[in-house]
Amino acid sequence: MQSVFITGASSGIGTSLARQFYREGFVVGLVARRNHELRSIKESLGERCYFYQADVADYKTVRLAAEQFMQHVGIPNVVIANAGISGGTLSEEFGDVEAFEQILRTNVLGVVNTFQPFMKGMLRENRGTFVGVSSIAGIRGLPGSGAYSASKAALTTYLESLRVELHESGVNVLTVCPGYIKTPMTDVNQFHMPFLMNSDDAADSIIQAIKRKKVVHIMPWQMKLVASCMKWLPRVIYDRLASTAPRKPKFTR
Repeated sequence: MQSVFITGASSGIGTSLARQFYREGFVVGLVARRNHELRSIKESLGERCYFYQADVADYKTVRLAAEQFMQHVGIPNVVIANAGISGGTLSEEFGDVEAFEQILRTNVLGVVNTFQPFMKGMLRENRGTFVGVSSIAGIRGLPGSGAYSASKAALTTYLESLRVELHESGVNVLTVCPGYIKTPMTDVNQFHMPFLMNSDDAADSIIQAIKRKKVVHIMPWQMKLVASCMKWLPRVIYDRLASTAPRKPKFTR
C-alpha cells in the first residue's frame, strides 16, 4: 500500500493533501505542532492515518515522527515538506532578529529535517518523491518580507541542489511554488491577493504534479506569467514597482 508523510498537516494545503491522498487509498502520516487539530483530522479520516505532534524546526522530534511512521508502513512513497511560517519583518527593528531566525529555521532547516530521516531508505530502494513547498515570493525580494523571501529563495535553491544530487537515483524532487493560497497564513493579509486559490484545488494541483514527475510546479497557472515577469524585469523597473507593494502583517507566533 502506498504511503505519504506530510508536515504542516493541521490546516490549509497540508490538510487538503492529507484528505485527497487518503481518498486515493494512501496511508497518511501527518505532522504538525497542533495536536488537537491532528487528532480531529485523524478521526475524520480513519485507521490509515497516523499523526505526530512535532515541530519541524526541532530535528529530534521530526526524526522521531519519521521513524515511528516507517515502523508502521516502511519507506513512504512521497514525503511532503509543507510546514512553513510567514510574517512581516524589518531589519531595522531589534525585535525582528528573532523572527528572522524562526522563519529561516522553520522554512529552510525544517525541510532538511523532514527529508533527512527518509533519504537513505529511498535511495536504497531507488524510488520515491520529495516535495518541498516553496513560494514565488522567493523569486525576488519583497519589501517588509525579508525573512520570508530569503527563506523561500534559500529553499528553492536547496531543492534544486538536492534534485541534482539525486539525478538518476530513481528519487524525484519536486519544487512547488504557490502564489496566493487561501489558508490561515494568508487570511491575515489586508490586501488584494490576485489569483487566490483554495487549498483543495492547490492540493489537487500538487498531486497531479507528483504523478507527472514534474520537478518545478508553479500554481495557479497565472502565477507562471507573474513569476516570469518578476524574474526577468530589469532591476531599475523592479525596484520602482516592488517598493510600493503591499506588506505582510508583522510576524507573530
